[in-house]
Amino acid sequence: MNKTIMSALAGATLVFGAGSAMAAAPADWGKVAAKDITLFHPGVSPLEWITKGTEHGGARALKKGETCADCHSEEVAAMGQKMASGQKIEPSPIAGKAPSIPVKVQAAHDGENLYLRFSWRQPKASGAPKMDDKNPVKIAFMLESGGKVELADQGGCWASCHADSRTMPGAAETRKKYVKGGSLADGKFYDLMQWRSGENKGFDGHVTDTRVMEGGKALVSAVGKQDGDGWAVVFTRKFAGGEGDVALEAGKVYNFGFAIHDDNAAGRYHHVSLGYKLGIDAKADVTAAKQ
Repeated sequence: MNKTIMSALAGATLVFGAGSAMAAAPADWGKVAAKDITLFHPGVSPLEWITKGTEHGGARALKKGETCADCHSEEVAAMGQKMASGQKIEPSPIAGKAPSIPVKVQAAHDGENLYLRFSWRQPKASGAPKMDDKNPVKIAFMLESGGKVELADQGGCWASCHADSRTMPGAAETRKKYVKGGSLADGKFYDLMQWRSGENKGFDGHVTDTRVMEGGKALVSAVGKQDGDGWAVVFTRKFAGGEGDVALEAGKVYNFGFAIHDDNAAGRYHHVSLGYKLGIDAKADVTAAKQ
């Protein structure tokens, strides 16, 4: 591969899908609107804790149809501080762990492909032992369509986080993320895509009764670049996919959430977003407009 193409890939301006036509991300992301979303360390706050009214005051609001972002969007960084420090629902705090990460999210499409760009500043390393030796950084996002997954409309990808999932206190290491009653056949699932920095590779999977990191057909590429303390990762995915891929259409809105595993973190020691909406030519928290 010549240097010109390699440079284009590193800059995430051109991406290619194996066996597919060339897909071109926006040449100038500076002209694409950005949504500022703060991720936070969630501690031990699985779906069961969130919906238990005796422990989480927002459980009543959820039952009334309010979203997590309705209540918490202005206090995300403060919540992360409480949990990262061990002040609240974090029994095993990591000294020096960043409590939150501000991220810029941008989206665009060309009628056949969706382009999602995430950019952020690298937090200071905690100095803690590495949980994932291979990957200093991982970033993943999940999409859900139609609200078939319980609370996906209100909490983004939170319905895949459970008290008995691995790395939770007392949980079995074999229990991955899952959706209660999840089923591809019934359309009750999350579409999951991830990029890993050390492996420099994208993964296209889904979450039903367990998490699967492969098998999807929609991901064209995932390209990440580090510039000083800054990161930028661009996902390119086809509107149409296969089993486990949410089909995208112009004019529609999808439940959306994402997470970053920073500082060689693994499992629940990540930074997560609240639940948001991704629109394709439709008004939403993050809107992908046709370029």
